[in-house]
Amino acid sequence: MPSEHTEVQVRPGVEGDLNALTSLYNHYVRETSITFDTAVFTSEERRPWLLSHPEDGPYRLKVATGADSQEILGYATSSPYRPKAAYSTSVETTLYVAPGAGGRGIGTLLYKALFEALAGEDVHRAYAGVAQPNEASVRLHERFGFRYVGTYREVGRKFGRYWDVAWYEKDL
Repeated sequence: MPSEHTEVQVRPGVEGDLNALTSLYNHYVRETSITFDTAVFTSEERRPWLLSHPEDGPYRLKVATGADSQEILGYATSSPYRPKAAYSTSVETTLYVAPGAGGRGIGTLLYKALFEALAGEDVHRAYAGVAQPNEASVRLHERFGFRYVGTYREVGRKFGRYWDVAWYEKDL
């Protein structure tokens, strides 16, 4: 019997993905508190973000696509945790799954590929901020060995209310 993952491929993100990635992210900007961005982006505004995630090094972009359609089903990134030099061996990870593509193991495939890619890099720890509530994201991070380290209470305001962000860390 085929695996539920057989119809999904994970690969590095490329510039040709920019429009689809921007559209996916803008869904979360418009509809959810998962990101604290409050204004949608044009593809050109998102280009520097995409280009800051090359195919090698500690800052990666992994994209899940349908094996047949090549439709973008989600993406995961590792990005600088903070800009100061002493933080250079720490990354912040993010993961977004396309609307309607949840519950298929895409997040698991993306994080697996991301952490495999980071295994050979000079990175010591990964951090993830999870806007609350988001039990699916909490479970995914815990499955990948992230440990809860604390919550910033009412740290972001979106849709007329304040949101908490729970922080998790993972040894790499």
